[in-house]
Amino acid sequence: MSVELVKSESNPPEESQEVKIPDTLPVLPLPDVVVFPYMILPLFVNREKATKAVDQALAENRMILLVAQKNANVDDPKPADLYQFGTVSIIMRMLKLPDGRVRILVQGLSRAQVEFYEETKPYLVGKVSPKTEPHVTPDSVELEALIRNVKTSLEKAVSLGKNISQDLVAIASNLDDPARLADLVASNLDLKVDKAQQVLELIDPVARLRRVHELLAKEIEVLEVQNDINTQARGEIDKSQREFYLRQQMKAIQLELGEGNELQEEIEQYRTKIKKAKMPEEVAEEANRQLGRLERMHPDAAETATLRNYLDWMVSLPWAKSTKDNLDLKKAQRILDEDHYGLEKIKERIIEHLAVRKLKKDSKGPILCFVGPPGVGKTSLGRSIARALGRKFVRMSLGGVHDEAEIRGHRRTYVGAMPGRIIQSISQGGTNNPVFMMDEVDKIGADFRGDPSSALLEVLDPEQNFAFRDNYLGVPFDLSNVMFVTTANMLDPIQPAFRDRMEIISLAGYTEQEKLEIAKRHLIPKQVEEHGLTKSQIQFTDEAIRQTINQYTQEAGLRGLEREIASVCRKVARQIATGEKKARKIHTDNLDQYLGRPKVFQDELLKRDQVGVATGLAWTPVGGDILFIEATSMRGRGGLTLTGQLGDVMKESAQAALSYARSHAGEFGIKDDYFSKHDIHVHVPEGSIPKDGPSAGVTMATAMLSLLTGKAVHRKIAMTGEITLRGEVLPVGGIKEKVLAAHRAKIDTVILPALNKRDLEDVSEDIRKDMKFVFVDDVKSVFKAALLPEKARIVKGPSLLKSKRSRSLGPSPAA
Repeated sequence: MSVELVKSESNPPEESQEVKIPDTLPVLPLPDVVVFPYMILPLFVNREKATKAVDQALAENRMILLVAQKNANVDDPKPADLYQFGTVSIIMRMLKLPDGRVRILVQGLSRAQVEFYEETKPYLVGKVSPKTEPHVTPDSVELEALIRNVKTSLEKAVSLGKNISQDLVAIASNLDDPARLADLVASNLDLKVDKAQQVLELIDPVARLRRVHELLAKEIEVLEVQNDINTQARGEIDKSQREFYLRQQMKAIQLELGEGNELQEEIEQYRTKIKKAKMPEEVAEEANRQLGRLERMHPDAAETATLRNYLDWMVSLPWAKSTKDNLDLKKAQRILDEDHYGLEKIKERIIEHLAVRKLKKDSKGPILCFVGPPGVGKTSLGRSIARALGRKFVRMSLGGVHDEAEIRGHRRTYVGAMPGRIIQSISQGGTNNPVFMMDEVDKIGADFRGDPSSALLEVLDPEQNFAFRDNYLGVPFDLSNVMFVTTANMLDPIQPAFRDRMEIISLAGYTEQEKLEIAKRHLIPKQVEEHGLTKSQIQFTDEAIRQTINQYTQEAGLRGLEREIASVCRKVARQIATGEKKARKIHTDNLDQYLGRPKVFQDELLKRDQVGVATGLAWTPVGGDILFIEATSMRGRGGLTLTGQLGDVMKESAQAALSYARSHAGEFGIKDDYFSKHDIHVHVPEGSIPKDGPSAGVTMATAMLSLLTGKAVHRKIAMTGEITLRGEVLPVGGIKEKVLAAHRAKIDTVILPALNKRDLEDVSEDIRKDMKFVFVDDVKSVFKAALLPEKARIVKGPSLLKSKRSRSLGPSPAA
């Protein structure tokens, strides 16, 4: 239900005789138009109430009150939705359309103020008070000037593109009545309803004309800006077309005269860049040869884009750009200490390299390989090395790379060919001697597209990488000044020839004290800053940090600890953001309020010394661990049962331990017919976790001998080592991780192979002082140290753990 403006006819009628206006009239609300006196315009009426009001007006005296709505979106307007000023109009014609709408032609008669509205009838009725306009003659200079300005402005608006007919302009130019002129111009300015209503409500003709002049001036200003925008856009289009045309003419003239082509300037730029790059002689010859090919080519040839791309790479590489090494050893040591706590072995290696560089300027860069569990700081250590050396840092992740072209690049014959990632990274670094970190070298893949590990052999060989040849460049690039640093979690997946080219440096897990210091120096300040907090708003006690390390994380690295610290900071940030100003001190009593109940439990000792149960030590990719090995016997025919998801090597260790026990049964007081009448079952708890490796050999032998002799195993002794059929104990790996695991479990004594004594140098002195180490060459020494002297009653179905330990799936304990 709306009233739609179809067309405005602005020709004023001839002066008619005085018309008597009734006191009450039907009201026709207009949603989007204001009708002025003497104006004629057609309207569409499709509201039910509005149609009835039109019918009533036609039935009486054809007069109706046209009032504008305050809000055009109201379909059923009430008195509050209408203005108090309207125009009394007469319906000149009416036509009913087939779709039910009514079309009327109305002419405004007089302004009228509505005293009140009535809703008692099916349509609105208004009590009106007509407003007689005072007659003004243009007898003053000011009024005459105002009338002329309005007429002139109207003509200017038409010249600027305002959609006003020339007939209306002619009518306006002949009007001298300011009231009629103001209404005529206002009705054709396309004013908004509120602006037009303001003009309608002005009774004084001079004030009304002055207001219309202001609105007309504003409209002219908008039209001028619009024309300027159109002119500017048209000018830019014309300029572009003109330049294109001139270029085409210039090209035709040059081709006609044979005086070169548009590539000439570009050729000169490339030639200048090749000189500035200070390429080696062989490289410069190849670059100039390709530049000559480009110069001889037609500009529209398809290969020009390929040659441009090749030359762009050649001139962008840092053939002669290098950074000066920081040879101040004390400053380098200070930087390394600032960035990382501990890791003394790696820091010492870096300082040694700087010392050699200080004495011998042309020494080749080392190729280091950091091997260790996730989160121990291998990648961040590369950035620290670059900062200490004063070099650029470049990082490339090799995880999941399985295409040789990623390393050596593609030949230029392929569409979209590019250099390999080695050359790309060197170009991004901007120098020919950066610290180049290759992350995750143990996760390189190999398939039908080649083996990236084999492609890296040339890159990491100091005897070859001074002339590394990328397939895309086709010329040698010197990588001998680059300091390569690689990282890996495990050494086994790395190709042997690839591993041989690197200096392996192992990063074991951190001790509790090291984690505490790292958290205080690095992790907590970093997380406090990242969460928008200050040191005064949150504080951690040492005991709270230790509890977080022991009860909420079980890892060799620090990522889990950093996540837990971040979790505490988030909760404190939320409390402070909600208006709580009190500083938070995190201690052991309120730690669970931020982190919840403990997530992991430390490996714990057995409740008591037991027969047939021994404590072993294992290595995993994420650190050390302890495991318990149970042995029990039952009547049978001498069989051996192994359970706990053991690998082949671990099963073989159990067979070797049993064979040793059977071959030396007399020495240990075991009856001759015992093995023929009994089956032995060896079980390693937590069977859902795969376990393998030879280092559990002495532990299995100890558990079996304890079962066979009835002597209990000391519960505070843990052991590791490989056993032979002759009873010898062979060395194993992962000693530092295993000792740390024993220390976490509060074990007093660790039995180690004698040849592993040198590996204890990697263990911190504080831990060595807290624990006792027994070094053995044969298994008898193990039995002597681990088994209690007196026999004990065999406890069947021993209960191993004081509480269940949480251990993640995946990594397999190994030697």
